[in-house]
Amino acid sequence: MHRIRTYNAISPIGLARLPREQFEVGPHVEEPEGILLRSAHLAPEDIPPSVQAVARAGVGTNNIPVADLTARGVPVFNTPGANANAVKELVLAGMLLAARNIIPAWDFAHSLAGDDEAVNQAVEAGKKQFAGFELPGRTLGVIGLGAIGVQVANAALALGMRVIGYDPAITVRHAWQLSANVEQATSLEDLFRRADVLTLHVPLNDGTRHLVNAERLALLKPAPVLLNFARGEIVDEQAVLAALDDGRLRAYVCDFPSAALNANPKVVALPHLGASTGEAEENCAVMAAEALRDFILDGTIRNSVNFPEARLPRIEGTTRLAISNANVPNMVGQVSTMLADAGLNISDLLNKSRGDVAYTLIDVDGELPEAVLDKIRGIAGILRARVL
Repeated sequence: MHRIRTYNAISPIGLARLPREQFEVGPHVEEPEGILLRSAHLAPEDIPPSVQAVARAGVGTNNIPVADLTARGVPVFNTPGANANAVKELVLAGMLLAARNIIPAWDFAHSLAGDDEAVNQAVEAGKKQFAGFELPGRTLGVIGLGAIGVQVANAALALGMRVIGYDPAITVRHAWQLSANVEQATSLEDLFRRADVLTLHVPLNDGTRHLVNAERLALLKPAPVLLNFARGEIVDEQAVLAALDDGRLRAYVCDFPSAALNANPKVVALPHLGASTGEAEENCAVMAAEALRDFILDGTIRNSVNFPEARLPRIEGTTRLAISNANVPNMVGQVSTMLADAGLNISDLLNKSRGDVAYTLIDVDGELPEAVLDKIRGIAGILRARVL
């Protein structure tokens, strides 16, 4: 029986992907082989040596000690694209909120007192201050063309907007999904200069922290809208507030409230609603549970943030060896030699690398003795080895 520890309430539809006859799942499971979580903070000391993989039902992995787990030879999975439609819809809603001044207009209407005649007179007298703009013909700048960014770009085109995208690391799969009518910005600075509305869809890392800063905000055309449904720290909050105060920004719509943002009338800060739909939570749970299941049962790796993709069909009558190791020369050679010395024939083999780590799947004919596995684990540079 395989053991999975959960750290959050996970959708039952996702948990159903972990068959009860094969998996024990719950928050109090001892010596887990896998961890399944959403937003709970996972510290290195929370991760027992028995853990072979961690899966997050969501995209960001800032709540997981990825570097520490990589050093242990433990892949970390996330669920890119599972919540893309939910976030896309909220981005479009945020764009409309800003374009039509809906939040301050609602506040104004809600505050009106008196009888119907008094309210109607106040409406006619006050509505001019909430005049907005229409989206067709406006230019949307999309920073990051992953699963969410592509959907936002394509949807904005359907609304009649001109769309400019920037993502030097766009994947082939996402490039195929992106409309040919999306223009390519030559640089971030080029995109900042041209956008009427700017939306962020990049992960938070050392390269994207404060990507939106005072220098780039100074490049903007008069009074654009900034949307941030990615991560709060991607923008320099103080620089954004200064741009709002001096009129360089018309509005800032985000999913990450703070005391300073909440005090500014030009900010619409939502309570981190990006993936808060039943459909998105189910999609994320299913995707995370399946990634965890397939890794534990077959050694398959997909949607990992720290390990390479690895898929190798199983061959009947073989035993599978899964190895995580430092990405250095002759690791596969040493393992192959040990297997040959033990009289074991390799039926199939897959070796992939990503940065400083490598991952190997080896199918050998027959059984693999525990003594041979112990010898392989003793090779310098082997982080983790297991028989499936």
